[in-house]
Amino acid sequence: MTKATEKEPPVELTGNQVLPILPLRGTIVYPFLVTPLMIQQADQTKLVDDALMRGSRIGLFLQKDSKKENPEPDDLFLVGTSGNILKMLRFPDGTVRFLMQGLTRIRIKRFTSSSPYMMAEIEEQTEVVRESVRLEALQRNLLERIKTLVELAPYLNEEFHVTAINQDTPSKLTDYVASNLNVSIEQKQQLLEELDVHKRMEMLYHAINKEIEVLELSQKIQAQAASELGKSQRDYILREQLKAIKRELGDGDDKGEIEEFEKKIKASGMPPQAEQAAYKELDRLSHMTPSSAEYTVSRTYLDWLVMLPWNKSSKDMLDLRKAKKILDEDHYDLEKVKDRILEHLAVRKLKETIKGPILCFVGPPGVGKTSLGKSIARAMGREFARVSLGGMRDEAEIRGHRRTYIGSLPGRVIQSIKRCGTNNPIIMLDEIDKLGSDFRGDPASALLEVLDPEQNDTFTDHYLDVPFDLSRVMFITTANWLEPIPPVLLDRMEVIQLPGYTDIEKLAIAKRHLIPKQIENHGLTKADLTLDDSAIKLLIDGYTREAGLRNLEREIASVARKIARKVASGSKGKNIVKAADLPKLLGPQFFTREVVVRQGRIGVVPGLAYTSVGGEVLFIEATSMNGKNTLTLTGHLGNVMKESAQAALSFIRSNATELNIEPTAFDNRDIHIHVPAGSTPKDGPSAGITMTVALASLFTRRPVKPCLAMTGEITLRGELLPIGGLKEKLLGAVRAGVEVVILPEDNRKDIPELPPEIKKKLTIRHFSDVISAVKFALDGKCAKRKLTKTKASRS
Repeated sequence: MTKATEKEPPVELTGNQVLPILPLRGTIVYPFLVTPLMIQQADQTKLVDDALMRGSRIGLFLQKDSKKENPEPDDLFLVGTSGNILKMLRFPDGTVRFLMQGLTRIRIKRFTSSSPYMMAEIEEQTEVVRESVRLEALQRNLLERIKTLVELAPYLNEEFHVTAINQDTPSKLTDYVASNLNVSIEQKQQLLEELDVHKRMEMLYHAINKEIEVLELSQKIQAQAASELGKSQRDYILREQLKAIKRELGDGDDKGEIEEFEKKIKASGMPPQAEQAAYKELDRLSHMTPSSAEYTVSRTYLDWLVMLPWNKSSKDMLDLRKAKKILDEDHYDLEKVKDRILEHLAVRKLKETIKGPILCFVGPPGVGKTSLGKSIARAMGREFARVSLGGMRDEAEIRGHRRTYIGSLPGRVIQSIKRCGTNNPIIMLDEIDKLGSDFRGDPASALLEVLDPEQNDTFTDHYLDVPFDLSRVMFITTANWLEPIPPVLLDRMEVIQLPGYTDIEKLAIAKRHLIPKQIENHGLTKADLTLDDSAIKLLIDGYTREAGLRNLEREIASVARKIARKVASGSKGKNIVKAADLPKLLGPQFFTREVVVRQGRIGVVPGLAYTSVGGEVLFIEATSMNGKNTLTLTGHLGNVMKESAQAALSFIRSNATELNIEPTAFDNRDIHIHVPAGSTPKDGPSAGITMTVALASLFTRRPVKPCLAMTGEITLRGELLPIGGLKEKLLGAVRAGVEVVILPEDNRKDIPELPPEIKKKLTIRHFSDVISAVKFALDGKCAKRKLTKTKASRS
């Protein structure tokens, strides 16, 4: 409790003076009152020491935000109190405690300094006192209300009332009462700032009346609660006595657990069918002895039923701008996915009850499919759960085990919903293309019901054996490759392609996300490590060759470890890593521009392929030798690719004259077509044009143009058919140093969706017939251009 001084100290503060300013957190010092204060910060300790040495006064001003550790001048109220330090104690933990005596109200005119602590020019505030009969009546009423307050408030004693009566002026009375009254700190500041004593007393009178009203109501509530508690205690004692009598008579066991389950079933909000099953199982449980094996099985089943969030949903965040901001913060680009999520939120905003979408993110490793699911959950304000499907072979992992098995549990979907605690989480089914199957069942077939919006509102887990509504769950699946996914399962999902990143996108992601993350992970600061743009580009082009970002992040982590070792060894200064420094840190480059290295060879043609790890350049090699007109295909080729090679040879032989090939060139010659990287399986029809050009190059003895690659399916009639995975293939072409690409005419419609970087670095030529494409590929030699300056055109 703040104490009043016995006599008024002399006040020498006149006019304007410059005083050191001590910010106060959560407390106010009033004039002529002694208040204990405590400080820990070094600058405030220095302020107190300097004031004691000089014998000067201190300006005491309340902070607007008590949580702020280092307040600025704008963070303080302008009206405060000047005061003297009466006594000070230092403690071993660095804390300083002292008694401060308030002197007079002051106002800050301007701040003159902020280091090592704040100094300000202040002016004294003169109180307005109008002696009148009304003021005396108000003072008497105030003292009467203080007496009533002391009787009700446990934090005030009789001494407070006596001290209040002995205050010799209305101003001192209001300050003394305000300092001890249980009101907010803002109200206390208002009372300090009010210079009119009459108005201040009226404000205080209203505050005391409100406190008395609150205390009276509180006492009334406590009395009612005590009465109800007495009745509850009486009922409890009687029930315990009744239970003891029943135990002595051997009439029934303890039913506390049964009653607890009854309450949980009522509170769970489960649908009628599930509630009926729960009460049926509870009835069975009530007739079992706790020592039986079935008792534990039945009890675990009831636990699962009552713990599931049958009617508990998280509220969707329907602020589209905020959701877009969150998605943009976490991931660069990926506009198609972001637009799809924002469209779902927009529909959800217009219509409250809609079924959750089933999305399938397809793309190479490291493009952010899994992390994107977490970002979507954060943007929508939903819980997130991830279920890894890679290598899963047991159907029961999805549908659960029946309760007849020992240790049976619900499937992974129901487990995830229980863990999230809501019936509308986002559940990510990761690596759906890597599901397996064996004698225990086919998990992909079990997912048909889970991922069908028309059926999953009555999904029945084998363990629960009652329907659970999954229609509000948003399922997101991920895959590197669509081919392994059964068509009937794929039909239930909305496929969104996540292609690889361009070099410019990788550069932006590295600067925005990867480098700050690795700097933090390795205990460094921005002042310790800076990666120059040239170094990042070399990491992307010379040390990694991927569609995603995982290897790039590993190489950045390697650089960060090298720098961390230097810093830990005592090295000073900022480490700026440039392209020329990378060989010293990481060794020689891992990758070179393959197309540049292997260009100008007869019978060798670069083709574009789409694999599960992104787009790549595959070289088709063709050679011939004396033999018996046989065709040999090697390189771990699939059936479709073998058929493409046979079609290419048939087309070349049937159009030999138009391609300036001697018809007798094929006589008694064996042809061998090989695709390097023989340990990697390869298949698909899009290598047809590449094999055709390789054979044409072999028999015309003319190499293909430098820095040229191609892709497209052919027919025996010489038509060039469209292909898929265009963006991934062209990204692979850019990474390998390709400058000109031959594409089917029907793929022209896909060009506008390509990133600008691809259009800038590649010259794209479209052909509808194979003859024209072959002639373009072999007709003369284009001048060799630098890889960084490529023509951007589209025919």
